[in-house]
Amino acid sequence: QVQLVESGGGLVQAGGSLRLSCAASGIYFSNYDMGWYRQAPGKQRELVAHISHMDSTNYADSVNGRFTISRSNAKNTVYLQMNSLKPEDTAVYYCHGVLWYSRSSEYWGQGTQVTVSS
Repeated sequence: QVQLVESGGGLVQAGGSLRLSCAASGIYFSNYDMGWYRQAPGKQRELVAHISHMDSTNYADSVNGRFTISRSNAKNTVYLQMNSLKPEDTAVYYCHGVLWYSRSSEYWGQGTQVTVSS
């Protein structure tokens, strides 16, 4: 059974930091491209950050320079370090994984709430 389990969300003041973690099980993690998405109330889900199976990264313009995505294949975990948080970063954050050579094999976590107060 495949599971992606996020943790690390919470309530933080503007300017603060949080680190999200996503622990994967049931997959050969190193073969997966991983990403963090977020969805704010009334808005569409959007890509925040992506890290490939080869460790290349890319970021949404809105978080570039503030957020850092990383992965540990030894721990089957992907991380999102979020610094200089803004109220507009408030959303449910979802972990996503897709097999790099077969885009039809993809999985989502259940989401973790991040709330940034002004």
